[in-house]
Amino acid sequence: MSGPSGERRAALARAVLDALDPRLASEVRALYVAMPPRPSPAADQTVTLVGHRAAGKTRLLPLFAELLGRPGVDLDAHLERVHRRPLAGWVTSDAAGFRAAERAAFASLPAGSLVAVGGGFLSHHADLLTGAYAVLVPVSFQTYCERLRGDVGRPRLRPELTLEEELSQVFHAREEAHARARTVSLAEALRALT
Repeated sequence: MSGPSGERRAALARAVLDALDPRLASEVRALYVAMPPRPSPAADQTVTLVGHRAAGKTRLLPLFAELLGRPGVDLDAHLERVHRRPLAGWVTSDAAGFRAAERAAFASLPAGSLVAVGGGFLSHHADLLTGAYAVLVPVSFQTYCERLRGDVGRPRLRPELTLEEELSQVFHAREEAHARARTVSLAEALRALT
């Protein structure tokens, strides 16, 4: 299967960069432009969009699907559909059950899949990314807070805390998990695909 033309790839890269957190877009764009070409992920290598909640992984999924010429799977939407459970209620009422289902669903994907995973994936399942091409979608703390304050459909992860305390604690704890995980930057991934 042939992929998009070079011109279309460049347009898709611009669309990805335009969809990023506006606080980080110019920095990522500069890295992308300055970076030398990188090797593309192998055809049988699973490409995983990872990062914080509200980073924009779902929004980027169709753009990466076109760049790669692979269908994309939003793992959270897949879990809701297969288990017929709304994610928000499931995460708050049975976090362990949700994480087990998340792990099993990811592990069952065929090699070479393209998947966007939920914000807690790197904190709970980083070991599943061995051999995967994990693209870290960046988001600033300010944008993360703004997006989550405005999205009442997202589950609270630590309802015993104030929303501000929860946002800060979860973001910073996950930043540490993200730093330990083996990922490629969004700029590096775009350079490999364009």
